[in-house]
Amino acid sequence: MDFDFSDDQQSLRDAVRRWVEKGYGFERRKGIVAAGGFDRAAYGELAELGLTALTVPEEHGGLGQGAVDAMVAMEELGRGIVLEPLAQAFIATRVLAGFAPEAVQAEWLPRIASGEALVVLAHQERKARYRLDVCEAKAAQAGEAYTLTAIKSIVPAGDAADAFIVPAQLDGRIALFLVERGAQGLATQGYRTQDESRAAELRLDGTPATLITTDGLAALELAADVGLAATCAEAVGVMDQTLALTVDYMNQRKQFGVPIASFQALRHRVADMKMQLELARSMSYYATLKLDEAPEERRRALSRAKVQLGQSMRFVGQQSVQLHGGIGVTDEYIGSHYFKKLTQMEMAWGDTLHHLGEVSARMQDTAGVFA
Repeated sequence: MDFDFSDDQQSLRDAVRRWVEKGYGFERRKGIVAAGGFDRAAYGELAELGLTALTVPEEHGGLGQGAVDAMVAMEELGRGIVLEPLAQAFIATRVLAGFAPEAVQAEWLPRIASGEALVVLAHQERKARYRLDVCEAKAAQAGEAYTLTAIKSIVPAGDAADAFIVPAQLDGRIALFLVERGAQGLATQGYRTQDESRAAELRLDGTPATLITTDGLAALELAADVGLAATCAEAVGVMDQTLALTVDYMNQRKQFGVPIASFQALRHRVADMKMQLELARSMSYYATLKLDEAPEERRRALSRAKVQLGQSMRFVGQQSVQLHGGIGVTDEYIGSHYFKKLTQMEMAWGDTLHHLGEVSARMQDTAGVFA
């Protein structure tokens, strides 16, 4: 199997990396954090790079690229711990392009591609505990119109989004709806999360909504898997930069008159960090390449990837703090922000223990040992 990236994908990587290095430095990020954790101007710059249009079909004004291109972009954004939720554009695009009626696609996909509209998935509920099939939100139908009553938590950039993709119960099964920001009965309460990005509580009280699909659970599972793959790719970028920061610090920090990078025991710990990073990278590739497989195989693969990524994120983050010492957890030092990002990402879309249970539940009779 050929794991080399195409020339176009390398050019995409270089373009995003240059923007992160020159346009999204630590000082700018701190300013965005102080302003609330989301900057519409920065999101607009991602759109100018073509990232919001990356996976949108060409007939709707996008570039029509695939999951590997999205993975490349997310890796590079991870290096800069970019706060703006580009992954939500990939999720919304995949759901709308795969399940929404043509009229809904024609209205929203061009706006997502241009960066004009930020459409985010609002699916988490307090009692769900990472399970996608647990949904208390209710939908009511009157003629061809629908209204939703729901409370959704930790909605990415929820108080800045232009529309929401919301699962709700309709006639005893989960359906998926699109709700516009200005809809009657919609209220948001924004806050900063552990990794300093923006999220919100979303309340819907008899709020008008547009039906995307009545096959809501299948669409929601696909959305979650796209989000998982994007998180895995972003985590690889975060870990890559965390390792680079740690090695750079060890080459500068001296003890007994020599750089601590010369101490064999510490070099072994860095080698272990590198090993975990490469294990995570290979599983991120695996997750991305499985996105177009049948749902059962796709879901199993994404859980496997998240187990490895969760283990790697925890190890790399904790070892980085240990090798830095006290400075590794100070707010003034960028390394602590990478650690916080890794800590939150380990829990995103289901923590390691949850996905270990998913892998176990999805094992076939032989578990692959005697196949």
